[in-house]
Amino acid sequence: MGLTKQYLRYTPSAVFGVIGSQKANIVFVILRGGERGRYVAVGACEHVFIWDVRKAEKVLILEGNKHEVTHLCPSPDGVHIAVGYEDGSVRIFSLLNGESNVSFNGHKSAVTSIQYDALGARLVTGSRDTDVIVWDVINECGLYRLKGHKDAITQALFLKNKNLLVTSSKDSFVKWWDLDTQHCFKTMVGHRSEVWGMVLLNQENRLLTGSADSELRAWDVEYLEENKEVGEPREKKGKGVPDDDDDDEGPNEDPEERILSCKKAGSVLREARDRVVSLTSDPKAKVLACHGLDANLEIFAVLPEEEIQKKMERKLKKAKKKAKSQDGDAGSADPVVERKLTDEIQKLTNIKASSKIRSVDCFLTPNGEMKIALLLQNNTVETYTLKTTEKNPPSTKTCRLTLGGHRTDVRTLSFSSDNIAVLSASGETVKVWNRSTLQVIRTMACEYALCSLFVPGDRQIIIGTKSGKIQIFDLASGSLLETVEAHDGSLWSICLSPDQRGIVTGGADKTVKFWDFELIKDNESGLNKRLTVKHTRTLQLDEDVLCVRYSPNQRLLAVSLLDCTVKIFYTDTLKFFLSLYGHKLPVLCMDISHDCALIVTGSADRNVKVWGLDFGDCHRSMFAHDDSVMFLQFVPKTHLFFTAGKDRKIKQWDADKFEHIQTLEGHKGEVWCLAISPSGDHIVSSSHDKSLRLWERTREPIILEEEKEMEREAEFEESLAKGEPVVPGEAKGEAEPAGKKTIETVKAAERIMEALELYRKESKMLEEHTAACKAEGKELPPPPTNPILMAYGNISPSRYVLEVIKKVRSSELEVSLLVLPFPYIPDLLSLFNTYIQQGLEVELVCRCLFFLLRIHFGQITGNHMLLSVIDELRTNTISKVREIRDVLGFNSAGLQFLQREIESKEDVMFFADAVGRFEEKKRKKHVGEHVQECSGRVTLCEGSVGRAISELSLKPVTTPTDFS
Repeated sequence: MGLTKQYLRYTPSAVFGVIGSQKANIVFVILRGGERGRYVAVGACEHVFIWDVRKAEKVLILEGNKHEVTHLCPSPDGVHIAVGYEDGSVRIFSLLNGESNVSFNGHKSAVTSIQYDALGARLVTGSRDTDVIVWDVINECGLYRLKGHKDAITQALFLKNKNLLVTSSKDSFVKWWDLDTQHCFKTMVGHRSEVWGMVLLNQENRLLTGSADSELRAWDVEYLEENKEVGEPREKKGKGVPDDDDDDEGPNEDPEERILSCKKAGSVLREARDRVVSLTSDPKAKVLACHGLDANLEIFAVLPEEEIQKKMERKLKKAKKKAKSQDGDAGSADPVVERKLTDEIQKLTNIKASSKIRSVDCFLTPNGEMKIALLLQNNTVETYTLKTTEKNPPSTKTCRLTLGGHRTDVRTLSFSSDNIAVLSASGETVKVWNRSTLQVIRTMACEYALCSLFVPGDRQIIIGTKSGKIQIFDLASGSLLETVEAHDGSLWSICLSPDQRGIVTGGADKTVKFWDFELIKDNESGLNKRLTVKHTRTLQLDEDVLCVRYSPNQRLLAVSLLDCTVKIFYTDTLKFFLSLYGHKLPVLCMDISHDCALIVTGSADRNVKVWGLDFGDCHRSMFAHDDSVMFLQFVPKTHLFFTAGKDRKIKQWDADKFEHIQTLEGHKGEVWCLAISPSGDHIVSSSHDKSLRLWERTREPIILEEEKEMEREAEFEESLAKGEPVVPGEAKGEAEPAGKKTIETVKAAERIMEALELYRKESKMLEEHTAACKAEGKELPPPPTNPILMAYGNISPSRYVLEVIKKVRSSELEVSLLVLPFPYIPDLLSLFNTYIQQGLEVELVCRCLFFLLRIHFGQITGNHMLLSVIDELRTNTISKVREIRDVLGFNSAGLQFLQREIESKEDVMFFADAVGRFEEKKRKKHVGEHVQECSGRVTLCEGSVGRAISELSLKPVTTPTDFS
C-alpha cells in the first residue's frame, strides 16, 4: 500500500476585534457582588463578552457553540444571564464562573425576546418563528408554547402581581395571555404597523408601546375584580369599559372583561420620525429611554402620582386666577383642568451618540443618577450618566470602548516575518496586534485601506488605499511617514518583490507600477533617515488591475484584469508571456506556489482554477464557494492553499490532488480576507461581522474519508431532527408543548430504548436461571453479568434504566419520552412502580409517569394488562408524595422556628429584612458608621444560624415537641 499524504487540522483559537455584535442587545450586569453600572454584557458573534467599562477591559467570555447571539437578559438576582441564539436555543450562564448548565431548545429560528419573571423562576422567550414559550428555570423544563402571533415576537413581559403575560409582535398586535389557562384573552388592535417595543408603567396600570411611527402610544390597563360571578348582569361586568370597545370586540369577548380592560390614554410624541428600534425603562419604571434608526437617544421621565397632583393643583390655581381676571364676577363656575398624558410623562433630554444606536440599557441609582449604556452600529460601546433630578439635565459621556476593534470592516490583513505581529486595516484605522496576547500594540489613523504589507524588518508598514495612495507608517512611533500619490483610481493590490528591495502595485487606473525602497534624510529631524518608495517603471494595460503577484523566483509577474483574464509578464522586460482565460467573472485573488510550478486563481464566479505556470494549462477547475471567492493564499512551502468566500466559509484545498481538505466555519458574515503566517501555523481572517479570527494548526491528522463520512453523518442527523413529534389525539390549539425534537432528544430516546432492551434481556436470563435452578433442585452458577452493568458498579438492570433516565437533560426529557415507541411504555411503568416503592428519585419518576399517562392515556386505559400496574402506581405514588411533602413541610417549619428564635435572641430582622433595614439606614444617616454596625449584626446573625443548625439537625423527628 502506497503512502498517503498527511494533512494537519486547523482549529479555531480565538475571536478578537469585535466589541459588540449588532444582532444582540446590550445589558448591565453585576459581577461577583460588584457595583451596578460597571459591567456591561454584549453579544460578540457566538460568544458573550462582559466588559468592565471603567477599565475598558474584557473581564469574562461566555463561550457559545456556533450560532450567533441574538438576545441577552440578566436574571433579577444578577447571578445568571439568559442568552438566546440564532438557532432558537436559549442557554443560562452563571456570571460567577461563566459556565452554562441549563439550555432550552424550543424555537425553530432566532430568539428575539427574553424576559424573567419577578422571582427569576420562569423565563419567557419570543422568536422569529412567531411562538412564545414559557420555561421553568428551576425545574429546567419547558412549561408551554403559546401560538397566536403571525410574525416575529418583539417583546414579552410578565406581570408582577398577576399570572398574566403581554406580548407584542411585528404583526401589529399586542396580546394578553392568561397563564393559568394558557390562552389569549385579549388582542389589542390599535396599531397600524409593527409594534417594536413596549414597557409597563405606573405599577403595571399603563402600557406604553413603540411602533413604526413617531408616536409612543399609551394604554390604561384596568384590572377588574376577579370575584364577580359569570352570571352577573352585563352592566356590572362591564364597569369602567367604554361602550365603543364592547361594540368593536363583539359578543364573544366577554371573558376578557373579567380580567382586565385596556383603553387608549393618548400618545407621547418622539422627535425622531422613523421606527422605534428599542424602548426600555429602568427596573422601577421611573425613566424611559427610546431611540430610532439614528444616533439620537430620547430620555423621558415618568412622574410619581404626588408630583402629578401638585402639578394639577398649580394648573388649577392658575386657571382660576385667569378666569377671575377675565371676568370679575365671583359667582362664575370653577374652571376644569384636564389631566393629560404629557403631565405624567415628560421629556428629560436627548443624548447624541457618536454613531447610529443599535441597543440601549439603563438604570437609576438611589440618588437619582441615571446610567445609560449604548451599543452602536460601528462596533462601539458608550456609557453616559445623567442627573434626572435636574431640569434639562446635561449628559456626561463616561466611557467609550473603541480600542479593541475597528469601526468598519477590515479589508486587509498581513503577518510580520516573525509570526508575532498581525496587521489589520479598515476604512479609518490600521491596527497592529500581538498574535499571542491578542492585544492592540498600535492604532494609527489611515485612509480607506484595501491592501497592506510589512516592510522587510517589520519596522514599517505600507497601506494601499481606495483613493490610490500609498501610505507608509512607522511602527515604533505610530506615525505616518509619507503619503505617495500612486494611482488615479483605487489601489487594489500590492505585492512585495521576492528580493525584498521594492514593491509592485496595481490599480483601477489600468496600470501596474514598480517601486523601490529608499532611505532619505528626514526633513523634520534632519539627522535620521526614513523610508520612502521611488517609482521606477509602469506597465500600461487595457483593463483595471484587480490583483498582482510576483513568482517567488521574481521571473514572472501575474496580473488579474477586469476582463476576467490573468495576464503573465516577464518581470525584467515586461514582455507578455501567457494569458489565462476561462473564468466567467473577474479574478479577485490569486497566488503562485513556492516552486513557481502552479498558479491558483479565485473568481467572483465562485470557482477556483489551478493552472500550470509553464504553459498556462488549466489543471482543474473546482466549484469552491457558494458566493464570490474573495481571497486565496498558499500555505508556505506547500501546494496546499486556503480560500475565503462571501459564503462565510474558509476552505483548505490540495492543489496537487485537487481535493477539498477541510472547512473552517465560524464567521457570521462575508469573509473579506485572510493571512497565513510565514511558518504556516496560524491563520487570521476578517469578516463583515467585524470580527477577526485566529486559527491554529494542530498535530492532529485529517483523514479525508473520515471527514466525508462525518459530513454525511451530520447531514443525516440534521434530517433526523426535522419534523415535529405528534401527540396522539391532540388537536393544535393556542397552547402546545414547549419542547422541540432535536438530535439530542432522539439520541436520548435511543439510549432509554437500549437500556430497556438490556433490562428485558437481563430479566429474561434471570428468569431462565431461576427456572433451571428449580428444575435441578440446587443453586447453579449465575449467568455472566453484562459489561455495561459492571462498568456502573454491578448495579441491577432496573437501576441502570433509572441512571440512563437521570442523565437525560431536564429540558429534553419530555420530548425524549414523546419520541419513545409505545411497546416500551409497559416496561417503563412497571419499573416506575418499583422505583417509587423503593423511594428512588421520586420527583423525576413522577414527572415521567404523569407525562406518559397524559400522552398515552387512550392506549394505557385500553390495555387490561396495565390496569393492575396503574392501580399499584396510584396507591404508591400518593403515599410516597405525601411522605415527601410532610418532610418538606417539617423542614420548612423548622427553618421558620429557627428564624423566630434568632430574631428574638439577636433583636435583628433576618436575611432579606436585614438587608432592607440596612439599605434604609444607609439612605437616612451617614454611610460609614452604619456600614460597620449592620455588617457586624449580619455577621453575628450568620454565626447564630451556624450554631442553631448544628444544634438542631433538620431531619424528620417523631414528635413536634422536640422543637420546644
